[in-house]
Amino acid sequence: MRYYIAAAVALAVFACNSPEPQKALPIIGNHDIQGEDTIYHQIPDFAFIDQDSQVVTNATFEGKIYVADFFFTSCPTICPKVKKQMLRIYEKYEDEPRLMFLSHSIDPKRDTVGRLKTYSENLGVDTERWRFITGKKDEIYEIADDYMSIAVEDPEAPGGFDHSGWILLIDENRHIRAYANGTEPEKVDEFIKDLDWLLSNE
Repeated sequence: MRYYIAAAVALAVFACNSPEPQKALPIIGNHDIQGEDTIYHQIPDFAFIDQDSQVVTNATFEGKIYVADFFFTSCPTICPKVKKQMLRIYEKYEDEPRLMFLSHSIDPKRDTVGRLKTYSENLGVDTERWRFITGKKDEIYEIADDYMSIAVEDPEAPGGFDHSGWILLIDENRHIRAYANGTEPEKVDEFIKDLDWLLSNE
């Protein structure tokens, strides 16, 4: 009898100390209701050029999860902090083939293909898994809105651009599932938990 009481107490203590299971990630963004159907926000079709002069489209990420951000190579403020966290995520999941990375330059005038190539080489990342892209300015700024990010020229801002430091998690159906302020490591810790959940449930 004492054994069963002890076991019951042990189970109760374990249950109290066990972390709560990760809740299902929402699909983030504005939704449209059409009759009985809910149309969820998606990243639209796009076509940009990466650091290897390859065309990058939605098809590049077909069947993949990816982490996205917006930056420029000469950014004097938040970009180095965000890239440090992006690199941290990349290294943690270096052997996870289902995960890719996508960094949009918001300074296409200066961030040429060659400059993005040098930037990616300095980071030491696999260019098949992490694409650094450029393209027409208007198209980049327009798609930033679809990622709920800010990307605008602003002569008053450091480096000449106003931009958010979001890191965003996109699922294989182009839905935004999580985001974090990439300048705050503790927020990225939570983002990584969300990423783990998505990898386990995709």
